[in-house]
Formats: sequence, C-alpha cells, structure tokens
Amino acid sequence: MSLLTPLSVFGGEAFAAHKGKKTEEGIEFEPACPQARNTPTAPEEFLRMNNPLEASRANLFAGQTLFHFDAEPGPCRVCHGISGNGLGILFRQLSPGSRNFSCDVTMDKLPDGQLFWVIKNGSPGTAMPAFKNLDDDQIWQLVLYIRHFSEN
Repeated sequence: MSLLTPLSVFGGEAFAAHKGKKTEEGIEFEPACPQARNTPTAPEEFLRMNNPLEASRANLFAGQTLFHFDAEPGPCRVCHGISGNGLGILFRQLSPGSRNFSCDVTMDKLPDGQLFWVIKNGSPGTAMPAFKNLDDDQIWQLVLYIRHFSEN
C-alpha cells in the first residue's frame, strides 16, 4: 500500500516512502542493514503486545505527522531521517547511530511491543529519549508509520 502518495507533501518537502541512501544534507552514506544492537529488550508484557490500531489513512497520517513534526521532545526525523534510514541531520553526532527503519531484516525482528516500549521509555545507552508526553494511541500511530519504511 502506498499511503504517502496523496498526503506526503509538507512545507514544500516531499516525504516519499523511498529507501534513500543520502543524509538530509545530501551526503552519500550507506545505512547499516542489518544493524547490530546491544540495547535493552522490553519487558515480556510489552514484547507480547501487538499494535491494536488499524492501519487506516487517519492513523498513518497521524503517525507521519508525529514522526516529521509534532513529537516532543523532538520530531523523529531529526535522528532517523525523513526516509527512516537512520540518516537524520544529527546522525554523525550519535553513537550508536539511530535505528534504520528501512532495513527489512532489522524491522522484521522487532515486535510492535518493543518499538512501543522504546518510544515510551527511551533506550538507555543511546540518544533515544523517552516520549512520555505521547498517549498510547499516538505511540501506536508512530509504530504504524515507522513500519511503512521497511515495507516492500
């Protein structure tokens, strides 16, 4: 499903669902796929969670808006990039780097509940902050949108 076609232009910048290999500065860079990670695993009760929201246009649009603009303490694209490949404008300053959401191999191994838990609580040992101000539906909308980056 190509959800972004009619709704993907914000402020003059298109956010197409492509798997770009450039940073937001236009510098060529190959994102790691798969990514090696040694970050904490969510508690078991989160790992068993499945996204309860339907992948409707409204939910995907809400997730897209949060990812690119409205999430606080900052929009996800700053670190994860507009195409979700982990090459946002801050990628050179992050160690470990941001998760590459465009990598099918990596994303297929991440349960919805792990993504939910990391968004809600942050990821110790990384630059990923906790998004405590988002309600559960907003986090699930983000998970829906994040998943689209690795769809074939």
